[in-house]
Order: sequence, then structure tokens, then C-alpha cells
Amino acid sequence: MGRLVQRVKATRIDIAGGRATSREETLAAEEPLEIRLGHEALMVSMRTPGDDFDLVAGLLVSEGIIFDGEQLISMRFCAGEDENGRQTFNVVEAQLRPDVPLPDPASRRRVTTTSACGICGTASIDAVHKATHHKITAATDQPMITAALLAELPGTLREQQKLFDKTGGVHAAGLFSTTGELLYVREDVGRHNAVDKVIGAALREGELPLSNTILQVSGRASFELVQKAAMAGIPLLAAVSAPSSLAVDLADASSLTLVGFSRGTSMNVYTHPGRIKV
Repeated sequence: MGRLVQRVKATRIDIAGGRATSREETLAAEEPLEIRLGHEALMVSMRTPGDDFDLVAGLLVSEGIIFDGEQLISMRFCAGEDENGRQTFNVVEAQLRPDVPLPDPASRRRVTTTSACGICGTASIDAVHKATHHKITAATDQPMITAALLAELPGTLREQQKLFDKTGGVHAAGLFSTTGELLYVREDVGRHNAVDKVIGAALREGELPLSNTILQVSGRASFELVQKAAMAGIPLLAAVSAPSSLAVDLADASSLTLVGFSRGTSMNVYTHPGRIKV
């Protein structure tokens, strides 16, 4: 397994004290992961090593390739070596059930997907809208959770961010029940990777669609995070920071409740507020 963190040398500058000192810092690791369907390359994604099978499973859901754990037969690490001949665990091969249609080769991501970009290479926004249509089945006019309980989720998630405590440089995603129970939590340098890992973990346990869950993320709510939540059937996505305008548009079209600026005792509900009881 690849390293979650790496130690690097840095120069610490103290302006008030007028001095510079050398020290070691702990940073979150970032390495490429090549994902294959059988022997065919699907994409390369930059990620923090760890929970790689969850990441691959979640990506397959987000890409609309699978929607049920039974469609994913197996995953394994393939041969991949560094300059010293050591296994890097940076290539995962997934085997799908024979009846699962493989994506069109022309639509596969031949370039690296960075840890900052979740849908680079997607052919069009229209295709994403079409893929997420009718995924969410929970009623939009029936409360799922109280605002007071929803406001507690960022704090609960923060308490579980062990890698962030070490590095200060990773995002987190937490999947919660409607009673506030933390079901899954994952961290990664990429916010979209953390969400994929959470969704993948749930898929591998046979829990999709996630119609009675809430997704809480540590950063902003981007278009790709709404897309991933919608593809997994998650009806409510909450973020501690702002959403983008396109995220709001997709959430509205997908019947997903989108919450931003969920901090302390306040929050902004941008779409389908009926799922939250004040």
C-alpha cells in the first residue's frame, strides 16, 4: 500500500522573529492510480493512497458504469513498480459482470484526472444531466432531518479527520444516516476522491441506492460532487463552504437538497428545502 503521508524538508520563516529555520513537515501523499476494466485502461486518477478499492468502486458509480455491488465481481492490484523494483500498488484492475456494458472507448479519459478535478474529460454537461436523471427517489417535501442535527454533522466529520490532523492538506466526506450516525468517512487530497471513496465503500456493502442518507463534505459543493451524490441516489448534500451556480442548477434538476455554508448555527439551503425541518 502506498504511503498516506510523506516527510519533506521545509524552511520555516518567522517574520516577527526575523529568522528562518529548517524543519521537517508532514504532507499528504499524492500518487497516480491507473484504473483498468479487465485489461483495458479506463483512466488515471491522482489520489491519496488508501481505500483504493473504494475509490475505484465509487468512480465506476459516478461514471454511470455500475449502480449495484453485484455488477462488480472483483478488484485487484496489478503489477506496478517504482525505480527500485518495489510494488507501488498504483494500478487497480476491476472485473465487471459480463452483462455490464463497457463505456465507449471514445469517451474514456485518456488523460490524467487531477485531484482538483472530478469530471475532466466528460463529453458534455448534458450527458451528466441525463445520467443523473431520476436517480433520487426520496420525496422532496418530506423532512429527513432537523436543521439542528444537520448543523452538528460538520463537527462530527471534523473529529474523524485523522489525516487532516497530521497534514492539514486533505478533504473529507462523511456519509450519515438521518439520525446523525456516521456510516462512512474517507479523506483524500481530492474532494471528489473522498466522495468516491465513501460511495464506493457503501456500494461494496450492497447499500446503493443511498436514498436515506446525507452526504457531508468538508469543503465547497462543486458540480461534480452534486453529480456523484445524485448518481448514488443521495438526496441531501451539505457543505461547509459555498456551492457553485452549476452545482445549484444540477441539484435542482436532480431533486437533490443542496446545503452550503453549514457552520455553527446557520446554513443556506439552495434547493428542495422540504427535506429539512426547522
